[in-house]
This record gives sequence, C-alpha cells and structure tokens, in this order.
Amino acid sequence: MEIKTYLNEKRLVVEDALARYMLPAQGALASHMESMRYSLFAGGKRVRPILCLAAAEALGADPQPLLSVACSLECIHTYSLIHDDLPAMDDDDLRRGKPTNHVVFGEAGAILAGDGLLTFAFDLMSDYSLGGLISDGDRLRLIQIVARAAGPLGMVGGQALDVASEGEMVDFETLRTIHGCKTGALITASVQAGAIVGSADDKQYASLTSYGEAIGLAFQIYDDLLNVEGTTEELGKAAGSDADRDKATYPAFFGVEGTKVKAQEAVEAAVAALADFDQRAEPLRELARYIINRKR
Repeated sequence: MEIKTYLNEKRLVVEDALARYMLPAQGALASHMESMRYSLFAGGKRVRPILCLAAAEALGADPQPLLSVACSLECIHTYSLIHDDLPAMDDDDLRRGKPTNHVVFGEAGAILAGDGLLTFAFDLMSDYSLGGLISDGDRLRLIQIVARAAGPLGMVGGQALDVASEGEMVDFETLRTIHGCKTGALITASVQAGAIVGSADDKQYASLTSYGEAIGLAFQIYDDLLNVEGTTEELGKAAGSDADRDKATYPAFFGVEGTKVKAQEAVEAAVAALADFDQRAEPLRELARYIINRKR
C-alpha cells in the first residue's frame, strides 16, 4: 500500500470532522475560539487520530463511531503544542511554519486556548450525539485511558520531568520516562482507543498496546534526531532547539548514528507486535516505517 496516500485520505477525513465539531469563532467568545482554531487548523500530520482509526480497521471494525474520539486526541495534542511553545516552556516562535499561538494571541490567550482545547476534547468524547454506537462501558473506558495518558502520569508528567531535566545530568532511564510519558502515552492511548471500539480481545489489545508503545518511542526518538539533522524550513519550527536548551535526548546519549539504530529497533518492535494480524493491519505497519522516513 502507499502510506502517503492513506495518510492523506485519513487526514482529510479527520480534518472534515474537526471542521464540523469545532466551536465557531463568533459571539462574545470569538477571539478565544479563534485562538483555539488557529492552532488546531494550522496543519499537522494528524498521526494520533489516524492511529486511532487504523487500529479499529485492523480489527475489521467501522472507524466512523471513533471520529469524535479521534478528533479529541488531536485537540489534546494541539493543546500540548500550544503550551510547549510558551515562553515558560520551550519559548518557540514558530510551529508548523507559522507564528506560535502566544506570538499571535498573547501569552494569556495561548494558555487559555490550550485549556480550552483540553477540556473541549472530553466534551467531544462524552457527547452521545457523536458516534453513538460506542457503548456506555467502552465510552467510559476510552475517557479514562485518554485522561490518564494526557495527565500527570502521562503527557503532563513527561513535560514536567522534561522541563526539570533541562541542563541536568540525567540517566537513560529518566530519558525513557520522559519520552514514554511526554510522547508515547497519548500515542499508545490512540491505538488503544481504536482497539476498544474494534472489540479487541485481550491478546489483540495487548498486541496493539505493545505496538503503540513501540511506535510512540520511535516517533520521539526520530523527533530528537530531526531536531539535530533537520532544518527550520523542513521542520516548521526552530531546528537545534534541543541542544540550545540542553535537553536530554537520544542523540545526546547515542549520537546521530546510534539514534538511527534505536529508532529502527523501535519500528521493528512495533511491526513485530502485529505478527498475528492480517493485511487489515498493513496501514499500522506502514505507519511505523513511515515514522523514520519523514522530514518533520
């Protein structure tokens, strides 16, 4: 299969759903809504929602009921980027080739845009009028999995540890914890969401979870590498910023070539986790391989 074609088709499906679900920029709160929409529709690969849909398809399920959940994952991811770019965090002025949210809407506006997207995500996930084919039990399970992945034991905790580790001598286990929480947790939850709605049995769920953990690791390892080897024009954000902020990264531990080996190992682990799945899981396999061949 041609993974770029698949990704583009699914991206359009997700963006169409986001356009339908996202609050319009009108009325007294128009400026706040516009700041949320600015970052949400600023581009991006939509990897997390696509993983969610592809996991359901790998089980032969209709991904349509998952669209609101998939869009929720993108809202959470976008919120994390807005806050990550803030002056108190990474202090970046460019994201996806455009001025970051706080540059356009001010620091307070950006904080509130992130807050709005995070809470709106759970509004979407719990809305029975969107994807009503999801059972009550599965919906509650989805909300809990995503909340844990986004919260203090997941993405937020990883960000906190990342910030605390800047300029410090950290060991490899700390780096693994940062990557596993900051990036891996929400990616894994995206795959798990598709597994739940796809009615995965225990073995299938475990295999898809292993896939999600491996692909999440590969994604962050390769992000570390791109920050070293990529250009600002290619990345759509400042290149070399990790070294400038003295962040713990895979290239800092293993060098560029060693990092490439680690990324390939993670991809191979992701593909191996799908050994018992048929051709319907091919998009997931190709997605894993695509991760270490992208430019941004």
